[in-house]
Amino acid sequence: MIPWPDLRPILKGIDWALVGGVATRAYMPERATKDMDILVYERDGDAVIKLLEKAGYRMISRLAVPGYLLQAPDGTELDVIFGKYPWIEKALSDVGQDPAGYPVITLPYLVMMKMEAQRVRDLGDLGTMLGWASDSDLNEVRKVVAEYAPEDSDDLESLIFLGKREKEFPPDHE
Repeated sequence: MIPWPDLRPILKGIDWALVGGVATRAYMPERATKDMDILVYERDGDAVIKLLEKAGYRMISRLAVPGYLLQAPDGTELDVIFGKYPWIEKALSDVGQDPAGYPVITLPYLVMMKMEAQRVRDLGDLGTMLGWASDSDLNEVRKVVAEYAPEDSDDLESLIFLGKREKEFPPDHE
């Protein structure tokens, strides 16, 4: 498992969760990624940045979405995303844990974020995560997508099909 900075003592008392590439390790085999992404309430954004700076993190730049890129004392890049999603309260009030015990956004809401991002890497993650998901987890994903992005339900079903197919018949590695 790739070691990532432990933000739990720094952000004690703040609701936050891993999202992005590091979060996927809770739902599929871990993959390489260059940075760690966390989601916080928009209202907590300034407090989170101050706590991180106090812990030695250095502000690098704004993100394309609301939030900032910071650099940890060890050089690790950290994206802090200020969330204002209609589902954020549900997502941050019931987080899971990744293999290292860090708080991670649950699969339905990670799917929502990755579907919205529409980047090729995110679509690949979606297929793999959905391919590894249990039927009960897939039903939870379907419910959340139907509630918050019903227009994406057909795309979700295609991603589930492709992910299950990929897991069943993995590509040959030569």
